[in-house]
Order: sequence, then structure tokens, then C-alpha cells
Amino acid sequence: MPTSSKTVLALVSAAVAAVLIPACGGGGGGGPEPTSQATGGAAPGQGTGSGPSQAQLVEQGRQIFRFDTFGDERQWTDTLRMHEVIEQAVSPNVALSVGLKVDADAIPPEVAAAIQAGQVDLDSPATTVTLLKLDAVVGVKGEVQTVDGVDRLTRVGITCALCHSTVDNSFATGTGRRPDGWANRDLNPGATIALSPPVDSAKKAAYNSWGPGKYDPRFNVDGISKPVVIPPAYGLADIHKITFTGEGGGPGDWDRSVPAVPMGGQGSFIEPRLNLSITNGTQDLVSSKLAALQAYQLSLAAPAPPPGSFDPVAAARGQLLFAGKAQCATCHSGPTFTDANARLHPPQDSIVEPENPSYASRSATKLYRTSPLRGLWQHAPYFHDGSAATAEDAVDRYNQGRGLGLTAQEVQDVAQYLKSL
Repeated sequence: MPTSSKTVLALVSAAVAAVLIPACGGGGGGGPEPTSQATGGAAPGQGTGSGPSQAQLVEQGRQIFRFDTFGDERQWTDTLRMHEVIEQAVSPNVALSVGLKVDADAIPPEVAAAIQAGQVDLDSPATTVTLLKLDAVVGVKGEVQTVDGVDRLTRVGITCALCHSTVDNSFATGTGRRPDGWANRDLNPGATIALSPPVDSAKKAAYNSWGPGKYDPRFNVDGISKPVVIPPAYGLADIHKITFTGEGGGPGDWDRSVPAVPMGGQGSFIEPRLNLSITNGTQDLVSSKLAALQAYQLSLAAPAPPPGSFDPVAAARGQLLFAGKAQCATCHSGPTFTDANARLHPPQDSIVEPENPSYASRSATKLYRTSPLRGLWQHAPYFHDGSAATAEDAVDRYNQGRGLGLTAQEVQDVAQYLKSL
């Protein structure tokens, strides 16, 4: 049985204090290590001469990816009042149930031992506030102030890592070491946003309809609800079209739009093809960070498949089919397994189309890119709408829809090859 809440908080707070007191001084919207802002200036240690080395730039980008909110507290706190929801109703168990993750490396040993001993109340929102104070909730940044001896969550924002990092479950389900760039397909952004008090009933219904692992980055722009799966942010090196519909010219363009539009950070995004111009706040907390953020994302390699996760003999047969009878290499070509650097495709080339509403029709390009395949084993379900639960389902969908004539065994073989990438 868990001990009383007062005992739990005293136990955990003592450990938190031991960790935080030597490192006091952080502010809102940033991370544990300062990064340069839009007003200029160099990050500590990088100098002002020739600029940071590539390794320094990647590390700076890592901090931005994990801990920088771009000032989006103005949306998640001032508008959506999510700090109230978390403080009042989101216990660790509730947080884990909607796919939030906990970074085990951020939990002090004393707290970890108390959790494993059943001495921490995982049904108490106060414990979530403590985890936020430790910077232990992946992709969520909270400002915690002690008022009359009680920790109060005063502001909250989100970072890139909320959707594009997960954990390896090495400590417990939903808690472990984080691999960055991995799509968090357990996360239910819609159900989370629907908890916001100011959100009206119609929008709550739309948000709650999305389900885990899906998000509609255009819903707050055009009001149409058609979510897509959260994409991975790894394996992007040498790929020039990053989004499902191929806008922009690389991760930098993606990174410019996401902080300002879905996240609500302080910055601007302009897309003339959609007659879209969004500016949040009066200062730019995005632009100066894009180079470092892109450097970090491009450093994230697609993860190799776990040992024993595919049949190598079947995969070898599947590789031949992939390049031949199955016609996959027609579009999934070259070392990146995509032709996105050379062309985009009309909607009818997507096996998901026709769909209503068409996701491509809401985009600037009105087209789709061919998704790269490395690391495919990690981010089921497949296709932009997540309609194929497994690699086998994806191959069979093309087999049936394109009349490829693959046998059941050949479908399995191609799927095993995909899992090997």
C-alpha cells in the first residue's frame, strides 16, 4: 500500500531539492542549458569567433529539441490553461495512460527506489508536479513554485520531444531512457488537448476522435479534422522533403512551421500558397535556434531493427520482390528509399486515396511525398492516416489495390524485408 501523500511528498521533495538546489536559475521557455535567443548572443562555451563546431551545434540542438518550448507557454498556459488541468487532475498514471513518457535518467536514485518500493503515490497529481520539477516528463516543461510549502505548477509548455521522443521502458512501462527522434505512437494529443477548460464541445469531440499516435497539424488553421500519424524525426539526412505532403526543402522548414503553428511558440510562419501568415507574440524565439535544431535532427540515424525481429531468409527473398514484382523500388528508391528529392506524387498515387477529406488537398503542394523506409519497424501503423496496422497489412494493401499478383508468402517476404531496414 502506498504511504500517505504527505509522507510521499516529503520523501520525494527532499530528493528533488538535493538535485535542484545546485542548479537553480532556469527560466521559462528554455532548457537546462542556455541557448542563444533571437536577440543574439552566443551559447556558453561556444565563443564568438568562427561560431560553434558541428559537435557543439548538435549538442545545442539536442537541448533545444528536448527542453525548449519556444515560449509556447502563452498557448498551453495562458490560453488552454493546461497547468490547471495537470495540477488538479493528471496523476502519473493518467499521464502514462495518454502516452506521456517519463525520462528515468532525470529521476534521482532515491525517488526511483521509492517508486519501485511502492512508496510514491502514482495516482496523485502532486507527484506529476514533482516529476515536472525534475524535468522528467518527456517533452513537457513546467515552472514550479513553492507556495506556503506546497509545490504549485504555474506555467507549462511543450517541446519537440513530446511527439518525437519516447522511452525504452527499461524502468517500467512508459518510463526509461529516451531515444530522440522516435515517433511516440502511444501519445494521444487530441485527448490531452480536449482536457483544456476553454475548448468548446465541438472541438473536444474532434480532438477525442483522433486516437493515439495521431495529430492534425492543420486543424487549428483550417478547422478540418483529418489527423495523420506522428512521424519519426530520425533518418532525415540527405532527404529534402520532410512532411507527408513535401512542403519546404528540409528539416529547417518543418522546424520553422511546427513551433509557430501546432506548438504555439513565439515566432512567425508564412506560407503564401495557403494564404497563411501566423505570428505569435512580439518576439521571435524560433529563428535563432533553427540551425542547431536541424543539425541535431540530421544527426539522428534511423534505428537498426532489434535482433530476432525479422526472418533474414524471408527478407532476402523480399528484397528481390521489392525491386521487382512488388514494384516498391519504383518510388522507394536509392539509399534513402524515397524519390522525394526528385519528385512529389499526385494524390491518386497514394494507396490511401481517395479519402475524404484528402490530406493532400489541405496542403500547399496538393501532392504526397514517398515516405522513406529505414527504421520502419519502429513506427507502426503505416501510411499517413495509420490505416495499415502492420508491415504485412501495408504490403497487402498495395498488392490488392495495384493488382500486383503477390502470393500470401510473397507478401510476408516483402514485409520481412521492410522490417529489416
